[in-house]
Amino acid sequence: MDILAYFASLNPMNLASALPGNIAQGVIWGIMALGVYITFRLLDFADLTVDGSFATGGAVTVVLVLAGVPAPAALLAAVLAGMLAGLVTGLLHTLLGIPGILAGILTQISLWSVNLLILDGANKAVNVGKYALVVSLRNVGSSIVVALCIAAVLVVLLYWYFGTEQGSAIRATGANPNMVRAQGIHTDTTLILGLMISNALVGISGSLIAQSQNYADLQMGTGSIVIGLASMIIGEVLFGKRNFFLRFLSMVLGAITYRIIIALVLKMGMPSDDLKLFTAITVVFALSLPKIKGLINGRLRPRKGGM
Repeated sequence: MDILAYFASLNPMNLASALPGNIAQGVIWGIMALGVYITFRLLDFADLTVDGSFATGGAVTVVLVLAGVPAPAALLAAVLAGMLAGLVTGLLHTLLGIPGILAGILTQISLWSVNLLILDGANKAVNVGKYALVVSLRNVGSSIVVALCIAAVLVVLLYWYFGTEQGSAIRATGANPNMVRAQGIHTDTTLILGLMISNALVGISGSLIAQSQNYADLQMGTGSIVIGLASMIIGEVLFGKRNFFLRFLSMVLGAITYRIIIALVLKMGMPSDDLKLFTAITVVFALSLPKIKGLINGRLRPRKGGM
C-alpha cells in the first residue's frame, strides 16, 4: 500500500515541466554518444580519453567566452581541443605502442592538469545575461532547437564522411585491419583520424553542456564515457541498427531517452548520488541482453528428440 500511495502522490506535471530541459541535455549528450560510437563500434577501440576531452571542451569554451571571444568561435576552439586530445591518444598508441585503453587513461589523467591550468581553478562560471551563448537552459525552447540543428548537421556530415573513401578506410580499420593493410592503407593514420573525429564530437558536447549550465568544472567529464555507452546501447536496443544513417541517429535518440529515464528515476525519489550506479547497471544490463536472450531462447527451444 505504501508503494501505491507513493506512486499516487507523484505529480505528472512536475515531470512534464522537467522534460524540455532533459530533452535539450539529451540532444547535447547525444553528440558525445556519436563520438563514443565511432571509437567503440567503428574503430573497435576502447577510448577512455572522453572523460578528459569532454571537460576540456567546456573549459576552453568558458575561458574564451569570458575573454570576449564569441561563443560560436569558442565552440570551434573546443572542437580543436578535442581533436588534439584524440591526436595525443592516437600517437601514444601508434608511435609508442602503448595499449589503447592505457593510452586513453594516460591522456585523460593528463587532461585533468591541463583543464586545471585552463580554468585557473576548479571551476569557472559565465553569466548568460552578459554573454551571448549558443545554448542555455534559461531559454530551453531555443536551446532544444539549436541543439537539434547542430546534432542534425553532425549526423548528416558523419554519414557523408564515413561514406567517402577515407571514411570507409576508417570503418574498415576497425572491422579488419589486416585486410586494410593489404590494400596499402596505413592503419595508424586512419586510427588517429578516427580518434580525432571522436574527441572533436566530445569537445562539442562538453562545450554545449558548459554553456547550457553556465559554468565549466573539472568534474564535469567524470563518468562521461559511461553515459555515452549507456546512450549508445539504449539507442541500438530501442531504435535498431538497420542502416548506417539510422545508427548515427539512434545515438542521439538514445541519449534523449536516457535523460528522460534519469528524469523519471529522480522524480521517483532516487538520490542523485546513486545516478552513476544506476547508469552502470543500465549499461551492464543492455550489454548482457544478447546473452540473456540467447539463454532464454535456448531454454524455450524444444530439444531434438523431445516430446
